[in-house]
Amino acid sequence: MKNYIIFGPPGAGKGSQAVILSKKYNLKHISTGDILREEIKNGTKLGLKVKSLMDEGALVSDDIILEIIKSVILNATGYSGFLYDGFPRTIYQFSALDEFLQKIGQKVDAVISLVVKEEVLIRRMLRRAEIEGRADDADINVVKTRISTYREQTEPLIEIFEKRGNYYPLEGDTTIEKNFNEICELIDGLI
Repeated sequence: MKNYIIFGPPGAGKGSQAVILSKKYNLKHISTGDILREEIKNGTKLGLKVKSLMDEGALVSDDIILEIIKSVILNATGYSGFLYDGFPRTIYQFSALDEFLQKIGQKVDAVISLVVKEEVLIRRMLRRAEIEGRADDADINVVKTRISTYREQTEPLIEIFEKRGNYYPLEGDTTIEKNFNEICELIDGLI
């Protein structure tokens, strides 16, 4: 089983790429954002807790996210691997994922990072809020908090990925098609 992380700040295009890459390579797309939004939509206990955090631009606790991820990995069948979208977001999450994958005889094969300028991220997320009706993207202050939180809590992972030699930064300010082709070239070169 292959394990790929699609990495980058909110609004970088991770979700768009993950959807088409998972189809092309038969990967189980694990989007913590989608899973959490589904919980919110269904009004579950977890969903209500998550909604209040997301409305503030805060991150959901590592333990909740890890519980969800492990369950998805253990219950997925018929896939060639996994594509993590929006996960891991903290060093703790990555360490826990790495440890869990080692226990089941797997590893992170590549971290594909979409690098995007902040003004482009803000513009994309506000536009996404209009198109998809995503409340967590509609307020510019929440958007800026999410980007700031990413810079503080998630960006430090880059150093760990670089040391492991499986970090591949790509220019994310381009079109979905161009990014997709570049990522496919990268993945095909790794297989």
